[in-house]
Amino acid sequence: MCKFQKPVIPANATDDERRAVMFDALYSLDLSDKVEKYNDLTYLSWANAWAEFKRCYPSATYKIVKHPSTGLPYFADPFVGIVVYTEVTVDGIAHEMWLPVMNGANKAMKFEPYTYNVYDKFKKQYVEKKVEAATMFDINKTLMRCLVKNLAMFGLGLYIYAGEDVPENESSDAGQNAETASKKTTTRKTKTTQQPLEKYAGIKAALNACINQQALMGLYQQHKNEVDSNSEIKALFTERKLQLNQVA
Repeated sequence: MCKFQKPVIPANATDDERRAVMFDALYSLDLSDKVEKYNDLTYLSWANAWAEFKRCYPSATYKIVKHPSTGLPYFADPFVGIVVYTEVTVDGIAHEMWLPVMNGANKAMKFEPYTYNVYDKFKKQYVEKKVEAATMFDINKTLMRCLVKNLAMFGLGLYIYAGEDVPENESSDAGQNAETASKKTTTRKTKTTQQPLEKYAGIKAALNACINQQALMGLYQQHKNEVDSNSEIKALFTERKLQLNQVA
C-alpha cells in the first residue's frame, strides 16, 4: 500500500503553495489498508487517522471545544439535540469541525428519550419509534468521529466521505419500506465503500488536482518508487503530463 512520503516542496514556494502540496500529498494517500468494514460499510478509525496525520505533521495538535460555561465537551439544546466540536491546528492553519450526536438511525439524540412516527407502507399506518437518551459514551464516540472528519479537511481520507460523514450503521428504522431502505443502502455504499476502494483512487485524485508540470513533478517525486515499479500508475502520470502539455 502507498505510504506517506514527504513531498518535495520548492524552496521558493509560498505558504499557500506549500500547503497545497501537502494537501495533495494527504489526499493522495492510499488508506485501503487502514479502513475498516462494518456491515458492508467502510470507515476510518480515529486511531488510524491520527497516526497517519501525525506522520505527515508531527507538530499537529487538536482540541476538543468545550462549552465556556460548563467546561463540558458538548453543546446541548433541549429541542434540537447535542453537538460536539473539534479543532485541528497545523502549519499555521486551524480547521474546525462539528457533528451532532446521533443514534444508529441517524436521529439526533437528546438527554431525554423521545419518540417519533414513521410511515410503514407494509402496515399502511404510522408506527412509533424511540430514540434513547444520549450517554457520555455516545458523546465520546461522536467526538472521535468528529476528529476524523476534521483531519479530512486537511486532505486525509477526504475522498472516503464523498459528502457523507463516517457511517454508524447500527440499524435503520424498521418501519421504513424496503424500497426506501434499499435506495439509502445503495447510496451509502457507493459513497463510502466503492469510491475509496477503487484502484489507485487516491493517486488519480491527486493527479487531477495537479494544475501544472511543477505540481505533477512534485507528486511524482513523492511516489517515485511506486510509479517506476508499476506500469499502470506510470501510465496515469504519463496521461496527465500529456493533458497538461495540451493545456499549456
